[in-house]
Amino acid sequence: MDLVRVTNKTKWDEIRLAMYELADLSPRWRTRCVENGFVTAWDSEWFYHFRDGGYEITEWVEIEVTSSEQKTAVHNVLSKIHVPGEFLDNIFRVYGHVPVGQPIDYL
Repeated sequence: MDLVRVTNKTKWDEIRLAMYELADLSPRWRTRCVENGFVTAWDSEWFYHFRDGGYEITEWVEIEVTSSEQKTAVHNVLSKIHVPGEFLDNIFRVYGHVPVGQPIDYL
């Protein structure tokens, strides 16, 4: 499947720093590798861990929210940054790559 990058390094860094700045409302996250489909374990450290290895192979990041207050805070941040993604149950999924021709919504 051919994929196209929809999120650049600048946007990933904006997400990383914004989530870190949420302090007590900072959510857990995990990523999927575009090269082999590997999904990382859930992590909550945004400042260093999120950028380990760069962003070039990040297919998506899932951001888990556990309260309505956290959901509102994360949604406000992601909307302000204007990232490609969706909300599924208690998870925001922000896309780094999508299949060519696939329509995409923005948060």
